[in-house]
Amino acid sequence: MHRKLLGIYLNDHLAGATTGQHMSRHIAEHSRHSPYGGELRRVAHEIAEDRQTLLELMDDLGIPERHHKVYAGRVAEKARLFKLDGRLVGRSALSTVTELETLRLGIEGKTLLWQTLLQLAPTKALDETRLRTLLERARHQAATVESARRAAAVAAFSPARRRGPARLLPSRA
Repeated sequence: MHRKLLGIYLNDHLAGATTGQHMSRHIAEHSRHSPYGGELRRVAHEIAEDRQTLLELMDDLGIPERHHKVYAGRVAEKARLFKLDGRLVGRSALSTVTELETLRLGIEGKTLLWQTLLQLAPTKALDETRLRTLLERARHQAATVESARRAAAVAAFSPARRRGPARLLPSRA
């Protein structure tokens, strides 16, 4: 039963990782000309690597990938495109804010995954050093996305903001 539950848990995180991978690429693309463009591209690249690492860990543990959950994660990521943020056509400033908040929540979930696997490492023969590195990287990703989110929120909700998507200004916090 424990193995079955671990399989469900890891596949649920794989679905989330799939969503995060696609969402982070989308955000990085839309933010490429902003001051955070390079950092968000790095985060997107790392999220893709983290997803691959999760697949490798699942393989090491003998836990098969449940493709229906991966597809569900992909569908969930696409469904967010139907959320209207005050505009019928194009992106609004709110789109950037909510996408960054969603990505931040996903990264927080990933930190919990790495923490859980660290707790299980001794009994599952997992590489604790690798998991600590992944955990620290997730914390850096969260900090980067949070800085971009704050800047996007200020840009979106400031009385002097221009029309259009939120421009990511350097954070003062």
